[in-house]
Amino acid sequence: MDILKERKNQVATAASGSPLNLDCGKKSTAGAVSQRACVFCGSRVVLYPITDALHLIHGPVGCAAYTWDIRGSLSSGSEMYRLSFTTDLSENEVVFGGEKKLYKSLIELIDKHQPKAAFVYSTCIVGVIGDDVEAVCRRVSKEKGIDVLPVQSEGFNGTKKDGYKVACEALDKLVGTDNEAQLPDYSINILGDFNLAGELWMLTEYYKKMGVNINATITGDGRVDDIRKAHKASLNVVQCSGAMMHLAKLMKDKYDVPFMKVSYFGIEDMSDALYDVAHFFKSEELFKKAQLLVKEELGTLIPALAKYREALQGKKAAIYVGGAFKAISLVKALRLIGVQTAVVGSQTGNKEDYEVLKELCDEGTIIVDDSNPNELSQFVIQTNSDIFIGGVKERPIAYKLGLGFCDHNHERKEALAGYEGMLNFAKEIYATAMSPVWQFTRHHKMRSSVALDQTPVDSLPNSKE
Repeated sequence: MDILKERKNQVATAASGSPLNLDCGKKSTAGAVSQRACVFCGSRVVLYPITDALHLIHGPVGCAAYTWDIRGSLSSGSEMYRLSFTTDLSENEVVFGGEKKLYKSLIELIDKHQPKAAFVYSTCIVGVIGDDVEAVCRRVSKEKGIDVLPVQSEGFNGTKKDGYKVACEALDKLVGTDNEAQLPDYSINILGDFNLAGELWMLTEYYKKMGVNINATITGDGRVDDIRKAHKASLNVVQCSGAMMHLAKLMKDKYDVPFMKVSYFGIEDMSDALYDVAHFFKSEELFKKAQLLVKEELGTLIPALAKYREALQGKKAAIYVGGAFKAISLVKALRLIGVQTAVVGSQTGNKEDYEVLKELCDEGTIIVDDSNPNELSQFVIQTNSDIFIGGVKERPIAYKLGLGFCDHNHERKEALAGYEGMLNFAKEIYATAMSPVWQFTRHHKMRSSVALDQTPVDSLPNSKE
């Protein structure tokens, strides 16, 4: 297997009776072309779905291209977050500094759009030239009477995971600024669902049917005023633990708001997310309503999934996503529809996550941390996978190899969370894996003849030939 020497300990296979010992949480190996993104990417993933805030990127115009449309979070109200603003730093600012331009930009934008708050993102060049972004934000905040929050997201300062952290620290400055709010009983905050295809609205309906009040959604379809009073909720329910766990821990330390990790993908995890909230509040009424809701949903869903499970028996999937918690749910959901997980990995998983994956996966499943295109290509070929599940950066790998792809990240338009989302997922996997087009691809023709240890990725036929 063609694995860089420095990465040997970040790839393993699931084997019963032995620990995984996967080396994770490391910086990406130089030259490995990691699938991870930069600090700025992580910060805007978390903060951009706050819909009534102003988002200003302090840096060259190129960074501003990486904004809302790449993470298509939906809003039920303000559309301000869809406007992408940048100070568009040029050579002049690189030499003489960009603080004056940042100040003027903030004043103009706040006067014109009247946002509830503003986030200012520092990019790589700002970290190099040394603009005092915090001082400018303090000045504008004092003059305009709104929170202007610096986000120290210089791309070279780490990875996407570090971007999550700086975004959570910016949010922490907003949480707790409204102490007058009074919330109903059984109030929770949902952290880490970004409402990519309206899933958040489905989830809030589930909880409302149980009798649970949703105070703040951080950050999908987020509102500044709701975030200000988030510390008044009884519980934080954390969906994307990699992105939002830092904020949950900060709120636990500062305001004693407990938190729980959940997943809303797949039948098991979705049901547990409802039951766990009922158990937290120690309410028999909430639990009975949750049971009734789950019974009704499964009564419709299980028969609908049967035909897909029958058709997909024996199919294999490769999974590579940002967070390992999502990967865990995907393995469970694929098993429910008869699909075996042959490869699974993530950009930001920890040892505990990978141990859970090892227990869930079949013997011999490849488990990988912080992979790269060459490795992923090899794994897919070695395992004869039929479908690749990933994000925007994994799509070209799948298509170049000639196999089906399921987007479970930024660009998708179908809701994949909740019970309705599970049916949508089954339909998408079926339509993709069973498409007759794949019989004409090189991957299909090589499946029975290519042995990975004999054929390095570089020597495989080029899809352009």
